[in-house]
Amino acid sequence: MKSGTAIHRFFGTQDMTVGKPMSVLLRFSIPLLVGNLAQQFYNTVDSIIVGKYIGDTALAAVGTAGPIFTLLLTLLMGIATGAGILSAQFFGAKDRQTLSRVVGSSFFLILSSGIIMTLVGYFCSGWMIRLINPPEAVAEGAIIYLQIIFLGYLGNSAYNILAGVLRGMGDSFYPLVYLILACLLNIVLDLVLVRSMGIAGVALATILAQALSGTLCVIRILRMKETIDLDRKTLRPDRNLTLRLCRLGMPAGLTQAIFSLSAIIVQSLTNSMGEAVIAANVAIMRVDGFCMLPNFTFGTAATTYIGQNIGAGKKDRISRGISDLLKIALICSGVLVAAVLLFGRTLIGLFTETEAVLEIGVSGLRWLALGYLAFSVSQVLQGAMRGAGETMLPMWISVIATVIIRMPLAYLFAALTKTPEWPNGQPVALFASLLISWLIATGLSVIAYRSGKWRRRVFQTGDGSR
Repeated sequence: MKSGTAIHRFFGTQDMTVGKPMSVLLRFSIPLLVGNLAQQFYNTVDSIIVGKYIGDTALAAVGTAGPIFTLLLTLLMGIATGAGILSAQFFGAKDRQTLSRVVGSSFFLILSSGIIMTLVGYFCSGWMIRLINPPEAVAEGAIIYLQIIFLGYLGNSAYNILAGVLRGMGDSFYPLVYLILACLLNIVLDLVLVRSMGIAGVALATILAQALSGTLCVIRILRMKETIDLDRKTLRPDRNLTLRLCRLGMPAGLTQAIFSLSAIIVQSLTNSMGEAVIAANVAIMRVDGFCMLPNFTFGTAATTYIGQNIGAGKKDRISRGISDLLKIALICSGVLVAAVLLFGRTLIGLFTETEAVLEIGVSGLRWLALGYLAFSVSQVLQGAMRGAGETMLPMWISVIATVIIRMPLAYLFAALTKTPEWPNGQPVALFASLLISWLIATGLSVIAYRSGKWRRRVFQTGDGSR
């Protein structure tokens, strides 16, 4: 019995409204960090297998398709954020009935968003790829990859939204287990299918793995009878909760859409610089994904921690928890930045053996290194504001940093660095503009957090609603 109790305490839902903030945050964040690591690992394995077995053109095709898929993924990212916020607040408030209705509404949104986006993505893939004008050989592979990936959107939707619900209830362990299983399946299928199907095999492996993780999340939710009650009544979508969930998640979804849209626009600039820059950028972004892990992990932890404590009315725990999270995030980011600076060439070399691609990739990583430390601060502070239900401020910060700062700077720097060798600008334009936008976003996040307006608004209403 004692063993079962210990397993449930560490691997089940976690009440983050009691105990030392550092302790509960670490217990929640470690599985989440490992899960994000696994997610990035299997994205990276995809790229390594594509680059090594098919070549730089196929690697560029996967990189070209990535920002477009991420853009259309923002709908469910927003829903997942809203579901996570409401789950955290009602779990913290011990409101079992409303929590159950939040879960029921989430199931409805999984089905509706999954079906709609599968159709939109599949039939519009060719048009979207042609819009950013990649080289013809790259475009052909990108269209094939993107169409197949969109056929697995429903599984992706189920995992992301239900993992958001589980994390809102303090359960970061089971989403980790399901993600690791999906990663292992993806790697095995990659190796089996890539030789016979090429880039289509890599895409097929990905959607089968996503279907597995989504199905396991559904099973986990249905078995959580100690926490929620799922029946015909609660599984029926609740209009008010669904609208509130979407209202809370919409700014987060728009934030991700802004990032993705800017990436697509900048991808057009990247494409104009040639295939070597496209391939190098893919490799950089894969390494970048690992460096971003602490940022997104502890931002999610901040959202859950703040959401639960606001739901429970424990305002005194907020500042200490955020202070502890900032320390953890900065330490983790610092270690990863040191690794990138020391082993950058080796990391880029995992994806390609082409010297020109290696040089561009190493240069890009050096430019971005400082930004990872700054970004870890902004993500924790923005995560705290989202947990309180203030999702508009982070969105506006992203608009300023990405749309007003990053995109114009990228094209300005490209224009200023044109040479006979680089008629459309040098790759440094991509990296310098991104670094500057991160630094500005961090400064704005600190100002918004310290102003305290998000905190006063929530405490006046008693929850995250507005």
